[in-house]
Amino acid sequence: MIEYLKGRLAELTPALAVVDCNGVGYGVNITLNTFSALQGQEQVLLWITESIREDAYQLWGFSARVERELFLLLTSVSGIGAAMARMVLSAMNPSELCAVIGDGNDRMLRQVKGIGPKAAQRIIVDLRDKIASLGIEASGSAASGSGPDFDKEVMDEAIQALTMLGFSPAPAGKVVRQILSEEPGAPVERVIKLALKML
Repeated sequence: MIEYLKGRLAELTPALAVVDCNGVGYGVNITLNTFSALQGQEQVLLWITESIREDAYQLWGFSARVERELFLLLTSVSGIGAAMARMVLSAMNPSELCAVIGDGNDRMLRQVKGIGPKAAQRIIVDLRDKIASLGIEASGSAASGSGPDFDKEVMDEAIQALTMLGFSPAPAGKVVRQILSEEPGAPVERVIKLALKML
């Protein structure tokens, strides 16, 4: 079992980080929160959980151990797989997610693509008591952040990330352009978070 990977950050996209550990490059699926935390870093440490199926072996990595714990809790809920858990943790940071679950705010959970009313209720019922043990300070406010002026690189990176998360390029591109027309200075992680709520 891999507990963590520590090494040089060889490549970074909003959905994937490649960590070079003594000449071996590990492709690690990441959330937008981890993507934000890794930007500008050369040496990184990612807390890892493995997903092993007959047809795939995947690594999921997180810059904070508490985010990994939330990922594992989400995937313990019936009907919530690894990709859906990443979607939830890309739409909210750990403190926001804990606030949403603690308050029983299924409306916020239903804003995440693929989370219907029943899945939202299952997450709240199954995890409300468990998140209290994580000791995360709940927060209801999302950080908006300011970023570079809107350019094609931000748009392309956002569309690529949304495509990797399972969205079709055409509608993803339309939504990304709409967001950037309203917030031309938005960084790529904010664009993706807003797009996840609109697609």
